[in-house]
Amino acid sequence: MLEELSIRNYALIENLTISFDGGLSIFTGETGAGKSIIVGALSFLLGAKAETTVIRSGADEASVSAVISVNRRNRDALDWLAAHGVEAEDGTLTVRRGIKASGRGSIWIRDAPVTRGELAEFMAFMFDLHGQHAHQSLLHKDKHRRCLDRFAGLEDEAIAFNHVFMELAEKRKNLENSLVSERDRDARIELLTFSIDEIDKARLKSGESRELEAESTRLAAFEKLSGGIEAAAAALFDEDVSVLNLSRRACSGIDAAAALDSSLSGIQQRLTALYYEAEDLSAELRSYRGQLTFDPARREEVEERLALIHRLKKKYAGKGSGVKNDGVKSDGVKNDGLDFGSDGSAKNIEDAILAYRNEAAAGIEALSASEENRERQRAEIAALEREIAKRAAALSAKRRAASDKLAGRISGILGSLGMPGAVFAVNLAPKGPIPGGQANLVCGPWGADDVEFLIAANKGESARELRLVASGGELSRVMLAIKTALTVEGATAGAVAPAAPSTWVDGVETLIFDEIDTGIGGEAAIAVGEYLQKIGGIKQIFCVTHLAVIACRADNHFRVEKLEAGGRTITSVNQLSGGERRSEIARMLSGDRGETALAHACELLDKYGVKNRGKE
Repeated sequence: MLEELSIRNYALIENLTISFDGGLSIFTGETGAGKSIIVGALSFLLGAKAETTVIRSGADEASVSAVISVNRRNRDALDWLAAHGVEAEDGTLTVRRGIKASGRGSIWIRDAPVTRGELAEFMAFMFDLHGQHAHQSLLHKDKHRRCLDRFAGLEDEAIAFNHVFMELAEKRKNLENSLVSERDRDARIELLTFSIDEIDKARLKSGESRELEAESTRLAAFEKLSGGIEAAAAALFDEDVSVLNLSRRACSGIDAAAALDSSLSGIQQRLTALYYEAEDLSAELRSYRGQLTFDPARREEVEERLALIHRLKKKYAGKGSGVKNDGVKSDGVKNDGLDFGSDGSAKNIEDAILAYRNEAAAGIEALSASEENRERQRAEIAALEREIAKRAAALSAKRRAASDKLAGRISGILGSLGMPGAVFAVNLAPKGPIPGGQANLVCGPWGADDVEFLIAANKGESARELRLVASGGELSRVMLAIKTALTVEGATAGAVAPAAPSTWVDGVETLIFDEIDTGIGGEAAIAVGEYLQKIGGIKQIFCVTHLAVIACRADNHFRVEKLEAGGRTITSVNQLSGGERRSEIARMLSGDRGETALAHACELLDKYGVKNRGKE
């Protein structure tokens, strides 16, 4: 949820901070007042491309920041934050984006710098901006399957299918390894065995190369090291005038003085500590000097050991064992290519080499599998394929039933939103040809279906992708219908049931509607306001509108207007209440604030206002 929005030097906005609550927030104002600037600033914060032309004249930089809270049910957003090492403090975080006159920009999510692509990816889990063809998560086909599964209550079943699918893919890889031709198999075993022997003979220890490099540096600079030690020893204890001797004399003198004046006890204690410290240092330095010898043989041994480790690193570190593990297609179910790679998480050279050694050993085991093991593998794969086919068929049937229900619900809502000829469809297409039925079923990680939402916006048109809906106003209404069906349970054609929290079919927390009232009025406008109000009972909604029948339903009403300050034009935003709100509704109704318009405004607020939510 958006809790606070701050805009600096963006277009006509000089310095603006707005706090928000949940529910339906409406923005109104005269044409040209700057409502589109607010939407533009939000779009900028959601990751849209930015031009330096948005920077206010005379300023060096434009910036937009927001304080947002992440609902604990928004798993997509929370998973993204966890994957990028960002923690929401008390469930909230700050997102900041700026652009300088030079064209350079900066983006931060909390204290972490991110790219524009990363910003857009995260904010898509939090916000949908409807009215322009951008930042609308449901325009992306890859979201449709998940939405349908959540709507149908199939998400857990789809996840269970995915686990079986991944298990099947892994077993196929293992079988493929064991089916390499005898000659290739023997050659690979011989090569892998040689590699293992070579690595084992090296007797590598984790972190060894770092220790050897440090020792090599010491041996290479022995003369300088020895000279430094001798100089330190001379100053510390070797010479008559040394730290140890001088501190001993100082202690003797201060002991005699302290016996006569107790106020010197503090100095006495410190000098005594200095003497003992000098004595300890002298002992350590004598020990180090006693062991410091130049051994040309040891230097050669260290260099040879380092050369061996680096040679093994070049041959093996970060490389796969070479055993074939790519995805295959067999007996009906297609595996979309799950690669088996080496461990890329090694912390040092030795760990990376040993990771290859372990992978090579596993490769030998796979290549050496007996025919008995292969038969067992084939039996396990066949059983999993049957289970996959059964699960995929069950998922498809349930999805098809749910898709008809969802499509009918959305089409009915569209009719009441001023699109009576619109038909919404949920298209379920098989992932590949199924000439022989389920025996040749082609599956992906989430089943046998490609799910896509389609729309025929007008009677007689063929259904097309959502992104091809031409009108911004139509697209906003289509998205409103989808959000209503996915958010408010029990929505049916021509009516909306009392808002009840759903299972977060669509996890996006905040919806922004612009242009939603373009080309509509009368009953369609009343329906748009009704649906916005219902969704506002569950999610946070922002809507820019010119229609009073929509504005009167706001939980929070903001007026956008242009003002002059210091000889310059600025855009301001003020939250309205009481008489100010009635006055603004009256203006929207008739262009003035006369008695008749004010009376009509009071009627609308009494009929559709927040206090009457759910009574229509």
